[in-house]
Amino acid sequence: MTSAPRQIRFNAFDMNCVGHQSPGLWRHPEDRSADYTRLSYWTHLAKTCERGLFDGIFIADVLGTYDVYGSSNEATLRQGTQVPVNDPLLLVSAMALVTENLGFGVTAGTAYEHPYPFARRLSTLDHLTNGRVGWNVVTGYLPSAARNMGQEDQLEHDERYNHADEYLEVVYKLLEGSWEDDAVVRDRETGVFTDPSKVHDINHEGKYFKVPGIHISEPSPQRTPVIYQAGASPRGIGFAAENAEAVFVGASTVEKLKTTVTKIRDAAEAAGRDRHSIRIYTLLTIITAATSEEAEAKHLDYQRYTSDEGALALMSGWMGVDLSTYELDQPLGAVKSNAIQSAAANFQKVKDDGEPWTVRDIAETAGIGGLGPRLVGSGAEVAEELIRWVEETDVDGFNLAYAVTPGTFEDVVEFVVPELQKRGAYPTEYAPGTLRQKLFGAGDKLPEDHRGARFRLDPAVRR
Repeated sequence: MTSAPRQIRFNAFDMNCVGHQSPGLWRHPEDRSADYTRLSYWTHLAKTCERGLFDGIFIADVLGTYDVYGSSNEATLRQGTQVPVNDPLLLVSAMALVTENLGFGVTAGTAYEHPYPFARRLSTLDHLTNGRVGWNVVTGYLPSAARNMGQEDQLEHDERYNHADEYLEVVYKLLEGSWEDDAVVRDRETGVFTDPSKVHDINHEGKYFKVPGIHISEPSPQRTPVIYQAGASPRGIGFAAENAEAVFVGASTVEKLKTTVTKIRDAAEAAGRDRHSIRIYTLLTIITAATSEEAEAKHLDYQRYTSDEGALALMSGWMGVDLSTYELDQPLGAVKSNAIQSAAANFQKVKDDGEPWTVRDIAETAGIGGLGPRLVGSGAEVAEELIRWVEETDVDGFNLAYAVTPGTFEDVVEFVVPELQKRGAYPTEYAPGTLRQKLFGAGDKLPEDHRGARFRLDPAVRR
């Protein structure tokens, strides 16, 4: 007797900009990404994802422009390559209002905002969503962002993670170690709203930050929102092993994905955590329809709108390498990156056919869905392939990029979700509770084996 297939999880991958990871597709007549400035776009997307029982919407972000390609941001501006781009956190309240269960993973970097006010923003969103928010921790990779914040360049790759380690320490101290659970008493008879003896200074003083005082928000449903992370370098995996509860990865094949998933689970175990205490989602773009022929026709149609220039501007920023200095059919060769090291490393290996990556190959690969693979087929075909990927790699789910929005997500909900449910590989209803409870079923707060739990108040401190 065969066991039931593992439950597959979905996130919608978007960004508060035009096109996100499919440069040029904003021109497609069915794409609505140019409506990113309207709340109606985001509330419709949220309701679509909740109808499909997605874990959440994961909203990427950058603070700066992709100006590595051609040593300027002209191509980026011309093609709408993640610019113009607006703040992701401000979208969450509106989407939370029109949903009851959908989670929201919002990206915010550790390099350019002090952790003291940022911790208040996290608490605010966790209150307003009734515990449905997560924070995607990024260390930054665009030199343009550093320059506009008064710096010459980013910190070196590994030092960015050292800085982020301390940033999270401050956030954990504020969210976990400042207010006791029963500090807010709301006593109308005595006129005491908060018992001062149960609110504590964090007295943090480190290499990068000095924060002596208290957190200025009362404890939210999760206290610390679910921690997301996407670094795939050795230092990034080490950071994830201590901090991440959900990790986003990218891999072009099942074999590569299995290797990446195993590295992350091994690292979590080495950090003293359960190896399945991290939900791992891999980047994927699904192009689907009622039949495989219709799906293939959609894919061919979308390819007509891709922008090589936009794709190369995007990839140059990710890799920290000016691809405009190469001929299109020139192999990339060895490069040194202070940006996203895993992005550069992927293209220095040979392709699946044994040939080296050329700049043209990079543009074609990144044209739809960025660095993730594309899965094209009927709902049934896609469902079977997703089940295979999960069974063979131990991945938990998929971070779904779009070709066109909201159409790509609507197609997944219409054609793929019912097929997965027929096979017992997808939920038929949401679990109750906060985002953390929905993801793990072990309560609203950080588990005891998580790094952040170390910063909870010692009982001896409580008066």
